[in-house]
Amino acid sequence: MIPCRLVWNVTHNGDVTRFVHAWNIDLWANRLVAIVITFVIALIIRRITHNAITKITLRMAEGTMSERVRERSRTVFDGSPALLSERRAQRAKTLGSVLRSIASIVIMGTALFSVLGEIGLNLAPVLASASVIGVAVGFGAQNIVKDFLAGLFMLLEDQYGVGDIIDVGPAKGTVEAVTLRVTRLRDVNGVVWYMRNGEILRVGNESQNWGRAVLDIPVDYGEDTAKVKQSLKTTADLLAADPDWDEIILEEPSVWGVQGLSGDAVIVRVVVKTAPGRQADVARELRERVKIAFDEAGVTVATPPAG
Repeated sequence: MIPCRLVWNVTHNGDVTRFVHAWNIDLWANRLVAIVITFVIALIIRRITHNAITKITLRMAEGTMSERVRERSRTVFDGSPALLSERRAQRAKTLGSVLRSIASIVIMGTALFSVLGEIGLNLAPVLASASVIGVAVGFGAQNIVKDFLAGLFMLLEDQYGVGDIIDVGPAKGTVEAVTLRVTRLRDVNGVVWYMRNGEILRVGNESQNWGRAVLDIPVDYGEDTAKVKQSLKTTADLLAADPDWDEIILEEPSVWGVQGLSGDAVIVRVVVKTAPGRQADVARELRERVKIAFDEAGVTVATPPAG
């Protein structure tokens, strides 16, 4: 009744006041005020929620690493924590975008339904229609939904990130970018692979926690295996003690012994625990040093079988 009183106080005209009352202008004015207040409150809540999500994700992206973790980061990522920071930043950015979108949909959707109820609209048919449309869209875009859900869980579980070396079956390489829908990686030949997250059924990550360089060295069948194992052990220990490699090699190397036999060769295995993603580098360096050590010790490496 406020608009009617306001009209009377302003105009002192009974006809105008009765017109306003007859057309329920006061009721619609009250509803309009309620609608405006609803959307204003929704926008305020949305803004506060977005700011909170942004602050949390920025904290995730920037991170406060201890000196020990920082030093380990330098070791793992070739002297710089840049890849680790990029991985954390991209993960935080993607999660932040998803959380902000979800928050906006929930908050504004709730406000919209409140407004529809305020103007007297029956929500049952609207909800039924929305359900039918949702099912149709979901059925038509089920692969996209599958990709997004797989990408979301992958990010939440931190299965891999930028800079990791992963094996996803059809492709193996270094992760260059991760989104909710696709993962981009580059293999050793420089080929860029785009993998839909929903099609990645299993992931082998060579860059988490630690790695292991495994070398199977074939030597001539007539060689003294004790001599060979001692030569391998000495060579691996010298590599581990090298200042250029001691931070990359995490544990004392181990010679596991004879791994296999054939008519012409004895295969001896040596393993070295390394920082994640560095096992290939350690293996190459160790092979080179083993070659030099065998030359000096007179150990003959077995000839690979033809074909």
